[in-house]
Amino acid sequence: MIAGVWEDGFVALPGKAWHLVARFVTSLSPAPPSVDDEVWVDCHLLPGERSLWVRLDNQDRRHSVAVARRFARRRPAATRAEIAGAILHDVGKIECGLGTFGRVAATVLGRRGPRFEAYHDHEEIGAELAAAAGSDPVTVDLIGERHPAYPVLRSCDHA
Repeated sequence: MIAGVWEDGFVALPGKAWHLVARFVTSLSPAPPSVDDEVWVDCHLLPGERSLWVRLDNQDRRHSVAVARRFARRRPAATRAEIAGAILHDVGKIECGLGTFGRVAATVLGRRGPRFEAYHDHEEIGAELAAAAGSDPVTVDLIGERHPAYPVLRSCDHA
């Protein structure tokens, strides 16, 4: 099988393989984001959004900054709300409670159990968290994959 779901429920992900391998390798470092990255994030997040962002693990915060900086370069006219959406694009993952190896298992095994379900639904969960934190509707829609700029964000996430 080239892509899709095998008969036993395992998911084949050849199109995503490079992104997933790179994300796995970078997730092994516990280092926090740089001071420059923290300052950059602070310029784009509302206080409630910042409270969500700091709940992410260091590796997720580093990833979110890298994705958001790529997004801002690709969309030079992006608004603060759009950049906030890019920064918070994975914030729903805080609800699944999975570490690196649990996420690998969830990616390979699919939707098996509530924590794996939450991992696979992190976009909608993140949009709900952002809305509850007082985010702009543009931010909420970008996190929830409903904003017109979402394809740019997705390509920046998979770069």
